[in-house]
Amino acid sequence: MGIKGLYDSVAAKISSSSASSINEKDKVIIGINNNELSSLSSDDKYLDHIFQDPATAEYWGQVYENTKYECRDYVDHEFTWTKEEERKVGWKNDWYVTFWAFFMLTALDFDRANIAQALSDDMLADLNLTTNDYNLGSTINLVCFLSAELPSQLVSKWIGPDIWIPSQMVLWSVVSCAQASIKTRSGFLATRALLGALQGGFIPDVCLWMSYFYTSKELPMRMSLFYIANPLTSVLSSLLAFGLLKIHTTNLKEGWRWLFLIEGLFTLVVGLFSYFKMPASAVQTKAWYRKKGWYTEREEKIIVNKVLRDDPAKGDMHNREPVGPKELLISLLDYDLWPVYFIRILGDIGSTPASNYMTLTLKKLGFSTFNTNALTIPYNILSIITMLITGYLSEYFNQRALALGAIPVWILICLFPLRYWSGAQKDVWGTYALLTVMLGHSPTWPLSITWCSANANSVRARAVSAAIVNMFSQSGGIIAANIYRTDDAPLYHRGNTQLIGIAFGTVAMCLFAKAYYIFRNKQKAKKWDQFTKEQKEDYVRNTTDLGNKRLDFRFVH
Repeated sequence: MGIKGLYDSVAAKISSSSASSINEKDKVIIGINNNELSSLSSDDKYLDHIFQDPATAEYWGQVYENTKYECRDYVDHEFTWTKEEERKVGWKNDWYVTFWAFFMLTALDFDRANIAQALSDDMLADLNLTTNDYNLGSTINLVCFLSAELPSQLVSKWIGPDIWIPSQMVLWSVVSCAQASIKTRSGFLATRALLGALQGGFIPDVCLWMSYFYTSKELPMRMSLFYIANPLTSVLSSLLAFGLLKIHTTNLKEGWRWLFLIEGLFTLVVGLFSYFKMPASAVQTKAWYRKKGWYTEREEKIIVNKVLRDDPAKGDMHNREPVGPKELLISLLDYDLWPVYFIRILGDIGSTPASNYMTLTLKKLGFSTFNTNALTIPYNILSIITMLITGYLSEYFNQRALALGAIPVWILICLFPLRYWSGAQKDVWGTYALLTVMLGHSPTWPLSITWCSANANSVRARAVSAAIVNMFSQSGGIIAANIYRTDDAPLYHRGNTQLIGIAFGTVAMCLFAKAYYIFRNKQKAKKWDQFTKEQKEDYVRNTTDLGNKRLDFRFVH
């Protein structure tokens, strides 16, 4: 039949009936994803594969050449592949990209989560610190983390995440090990500050790197797999703490010091390996230490073309191109991404105070150090399960706002009895069960950051928004770190009342975001549908609209 015949056959299906008549093989041939299929009409059939339109192909070809996009030589608008080939490439991506990203986040979380195990080993008492000193340390850590988010992302975009991310890991691992020698309140606060400054930006840097290998539809589930590291590390850290907290020597008398030292050394090893495990792009996997690379040349073309057919804007910058001041300002003022930011700050307050104080609460309810660490494992396991289910359902139903809105509803169901149950302090196992179920909800992280990525529609905006959404996350963490106060312990009734109000606010924000993006899509569609085919071609070639402000772009919601 030939390439043109295949395209014409699929286009005929669109114009003659509906997008539902297009089978999986047709989707692969023309490069359509399910999100695009739902919005196709007979008037738009020349966009069923975005590069089929000559004006579009010419425009983006010029963009890739101007930016010296590293994959531009692999772009082929007539290139086809089979579903089996795409599946094979997907498995390679999952093994080489997602798994290593997960492993690096595990190292990060060991150095973030071990403070909870240190608390269960009476770290505060050993250093003559109070609960409010701990709150101050958490706040300083989060402020430094937040402050480093955007600068780190700009450095990453300038020198490449494949270089910057391993460097970050090596630097903060040294500080993590240094926590073993803390003796004063000042030392505690200083190490909290340095860890925040060096770890800030790691997650958006990794998310940007992963976006080079996946389409916008593939990324949410991969980010859910990536973020499994957070609850899983809490489980592993709790298990390791059983042994590490029992180590006592003449030089390091307390077990929590050994915890910091050994887990910091683990991060150092992972950081050094990461220099050799992170290629700059899908077409740059060959090196002196990896002579065959990850992919065949055909597989490289599959990755490049399927990613660009899903989102052509992923080639509007090369991976060593810095974001300039003007581009940075445009991204910061991109009001169309603000709804996701506000959902993130409210969602990340969520149940964070209860999570932060889980070990202290259990200790005050009478559990031993060993049992306290063991009892944090079930809710982390539950969180892994709910995160994977939420990520899958959001991808299957193509829903972001409603999936995120289900999380505060889950929290509310547990918060009301936790706040108003009169027997909470007497029935410690009942209180523990409520806390476990509440903290087992899916986190907001994977969906919110991939939502920003999908709605950015440019590498510049994607890089900046990934940092900003995490800055809002850290802002939420700062607020959450100061909701539970010493005078409200151990049941924190006042704090839980505040969390109930915040959860209702999160639900309202999710509903608002969905309505807002539906409204914005209708606005764009109304203008776009008034254009003739010639006017659409002229718009593609000559428009000054950038990123998600383009009329031919539709927001995900």
